[in-house]
Amino acid sequence: MRALFPRWANSLAAGLVTTTVLVAGVSLAGAWTYVRTPFNTGVREPREQPIAFDHRHHVLDTGIDCRYCHFTVETTPYAGIPPTELCMNCHAQIWTAAPQTDPIRTSYFENRPIVWNRVHALPDHVHFNHAIHVSQGVECQRCHGDVASMTRVSKAETLTMEFCIDCHRDPGPQLQTHLQTLQPPTTCSACHR
Repeated sequence: MRALFPRWANSLAAGLVTTTVLVAGVSLAGAWTYVRTPFNTGVREPREQPIAFDHRHHVLDTGIDCRYCHFTVETTPYAGIPPTELCMNCHAQIWTAAPQTDPIRTSYFENRPIVWNRVHALPDHVHFNHAIHVSQGVECQRCHGDVASMTRVSKAETLTMEFCIDCHRDPGPQLQTHLQTLQPPTTCSACHR
């Protein structure tokens, strides 16, 4: 019986299959690489904010502890953005006429919160409790980087599932020395709700 297709059709089909597999592989590898780049994750990319708030000045120059402003970090799931009233504890007395603090005064006197642009965001299906992590010895710098030396805050870590799981599987290096016996959960339901 005579062949339905010429012999070169087999070579063409094999070439098309090979090309398709190669293109798919390169595309997947490219996508996998892209999702881990700073272009996608925002790592080390400072976010513009409504006020040029300099953490370096407030922490290093004036000695304000992170927990003074982010006072809910030890008791609630959220570190929280401080209310303007907290800023006015100091700025009602110092830098009272400085143009840099105009938005703070406006927010305070108009009883309108400052709308900050979020720097660290997790997907909605992820449950993260700051209080649990802080009470177990995970320092803020582990996830947020050295914010005290940043003039403008940027993400220091990707905060991907891989980042979290690596820490949960081997928490010792991330913890304060006196708490290194901790074994955090690695089950899906510990973080995914």
